[in-house]
Amino acid sequence: MSEHASWEFEEGEEIHPGRAVLKTIGGGNRYEVCLVWDESLYALAVAKVLRPDQAEEEKALRDLALEVEALAALAHPTLVRSFDAVLDGPHPHVLIEHLEGPALRRLIRRDGAIGLEQLLPLAAHVAGALQYMAQSGYVHLDVKPDNIVMGVPPRLIDLSIARTTERAARTDGPLGTDPYMAPEQCVPRDEAAAPIGPATDAWGLGATLFHAVAGEKPFPAAGGDGRERFPQLDEEPLPLPSQTPPELRALILDLLDRDPAARPTCGDAVERLQPLVAALPRKLRLGRRGAVGT
Repeated sequence: MSEHASWEFEEGEEIHPGRAVLKTIGGGNRYEVCLVWDESLYALAVAKVLRPDQAEEEKALRDLALEVEALAALAHPTLVRSFDAVLDGPHPHVLIEHLEGPALRRLIRRDGAIGLEQLLPLAAHVAGALQYMAQSGYVHLDVKPDNIVMGVPPRLIDLSIARTTERAARTDGPLGTDPYMAPEQCVPRDEAAAPIGPATDAWGLGATLFHAVAGEKPFPAAGGDGRERFPQLDEEPLPLPSQTPPELRALILDLLDRDPAARPTCGDAVERLQPLVAALPRKLRLGRRGAVGT
């Protein structure tokens, strides 16, 4: 039985007129995530529904409204799309697209390190989406393998804690998912080297790429509270595999610089990744003249 309060939806139960639950497919502390059939879209979609113990909580409703606002403000090929939201009634939720494909975390858990032919284009797509967000005045703040769905193109999902750069700069930590949090996310604002901002997402990108390249997180698991909880505040990342291309190694370590001002922007990361992507072996396809490069 789930440790979280659940609606225990029956198949076919409507959470909104014309929007019926097919099955529950996941969730976290605040949301129950359901696959739904939506009559207005005439398609499958995903509903992130506030859990029953959250559905009337003022902060949960306010945060849901902010997520809906961010999704409405942003439109990028690598960002998940939203189609509708219901912010009142018994089942407050946001309706987003149903994406086919595994999360990056599942692939890492299954296969270990991700091959460069898959990782490098993925990294460029995600870095581009984060740079777009920064230029649009937003930060994601939860970049991690769980929030990247592998597809063509891949998708960056879950804007639950995304916020405008202005609001982010006023935010106190801790905020995010521990192993992928930049140092400035780990501590109260008055203890941070710089406010939370776009450089924070650059760190999250670096931690995610490290995990995908190495098959393990960049810092050893820690416990407790305070600085013991966040080894990234004081320790250097674990060594990357020896076969990591030097240019990729340098980029990942630069993204994981503890000083936000020293990190490359996500736009810089795209530019540094482009020659690595271009150098990948071209795939072969069958044509009338036999196997030819593409």
